Amino acid sequence: MSGKTVLIVDDEAPIREMIAVALEMADYDYLEAKDAREAHALIVDKLPDLILLDWMLPGTSGVELARRLKKEEATAGIPIIMLTAKVEEDNKIQGLEVGADDYITKPFSPRELVARLKAVLRRTTPPGVDTPIEVDGLTLDPIGHRVTTGEGELTMGPTEYRLLQFFMTHQERVYTRSQLLDQVWGGNVYVEERTVDVHIRRLRKALGDGYDHLIQTVRGTGYRFSTRAA
Repeated sequence: MSGKTVLIVDDEAPIREMIAVALEMADYDYLEAKDAREAHALIVDKLPDLILLDWMLPGTSGVELARRLKKEEATAGIPIIMLTAKVEEDNKIQGLEVGADDYITKPFSPRELVARLKAVLRRTTPPGVDTPIEVDGLTLDPIGHRVTTGEGELTMGPTEYRLLQFFMTHQERVYTRSQLLDQVWGGNVYVEERTVDVHIRRLRKALGDGYDHLIQTVRGTGYRFSTRAA
């Protein structure tokens, strides 16, 4: 598998099935939802890598769901491809204006869908998720799941690795403990905020004297990853 998970949101089961087959053949994992309510619960719980979102859904429309997702910090970065039978230019513009990354008009071929999906993922995947990212000699390789410096490979636990990966792909920004819990542990995991402090200490210890300064405490707020002096 590619390691990427795609959420299919469409109220028509045959369309979901057709897309699911295409995704399986292209080595993608997938989730399915038949309406906006079910989709939002899955998105918050599973944080898929991309959403294929039908414009016309029962109840809340796909456009309204896209607008809501882009306003919520935890889901704003998830790329969205709108699927619709609407061909008018105004509809396309409306979809893009609410934050959709691409727009595919029904009927479409599975090959076209997968090609467009891959293109959106390439555009929206930051370094450090699929490709190595390096900061001042500290290198994180997500494919090999290794962290190295000029002195060799660093040893750290899986949670510390995920913390470092998140920090290195979201530099120079302060995150509260609650935000880090959502982003690194997942919104469906219930742990105390002080757990973050424990893992921050472990991460700093793993980084050693040469790089522990990159994880900065922002008093009264949380933590940030920065190459600038605190």
